[in-house]
Amino acid sequence: MSTTPAVTVEHLTKQYPDGKRAVDDVSFTIEPGETFALLGPNGAGKSTTVEILEGFRSRTGGEVRVLGHDPARASRSHNARIGIVLQTSAESPNVTVAEQLQHFRHLYPRSRPVDELLTATGLEAQRDTRISRLSGGQRRRVDVALGIIGRPEVLFLDEPTTGFDPEARRQFWQLIRSVRDEGTTVLLTTHYLDEAAHLADRAAVLASGRLLDVALIDAIGGPDARTPIVRWLDDTGARHERRTTDPTGLVRSTTTPMHALEVVRPSLEDVYLTMISEHAA
Repeated sequence: MSTTPAVTVEHLTKQYPDGKRAVDDVSFTIEPGETFALLGPNGAGKSTTVEILEGFRSRTGGEVRVLGHDPARASRSHNARIGIVLQTSAESPNVTVAEQLQHFRHLYPRSRPVDELLTATGLEAQRDTRISRLSGGQRRRVDVALGIIGRPEVLFLDEPTTGFDPEARRQFWQLIRSVRDEGTTVLLTTHYLDEAAHLADRAAVLASGRLLDVALIDAIGGPDARTPIVRWLDDTGARHERRTTDPTGLVRSTTTPMHALEVVRPSLEDVYLTMISEHAA
């Protein structure tokens, strides 16, 4: 596997004519075969960043490279190495799933067979079903099938499981893991923190167009943000809360009664919400 980053973003800026900066001096790299999550609230700049990397949107400043190429000037052969699953899609409603896949696979030099795509995305039973009759989750699977049809080296997933029920989301996660296991580099944007925790190797947190942190998924926010929190009530009903790396020692050393005692180990969602709240403040 190449040691050159699959995606490089250096001091990326996107400013609109009204002066608003959707992306403000953002830098990160994504290694080959890595699953990387972009996290942030609405308006954080996630989709703008991804659209610039896909070549759909121009940038104001900075440098970006996808597989060594500037997406703003990418060739057709480069685009064939990229897979894209947008937030919304516009499939042909009156064709069947198999017909849709068969049509698009001819556009790629190394396309997957239709049967392989149907199996990989769990759409075997819907092979001859018109797309207009599919459920929302099944249509999203068609989107993913189209995204991986050309055996992409880099796959962009923009809010891929919005509207999925819990079971459909879990099945989708397994599909993305199988794509990653084939060596595909995945860039994922999502509002679901459990999704990022299950799928991503590393993540970047954006807010107001700025990069707050980029780290391994279990290290976002730094070590202090992961320190356990001990909460309890005293005899008067007053609430106490303390961060400590030794919850057991704290409990043993406390001489007054501790009621409704709980030890909370901050999750990725806890750390993320704290970061966003502190940034807003």
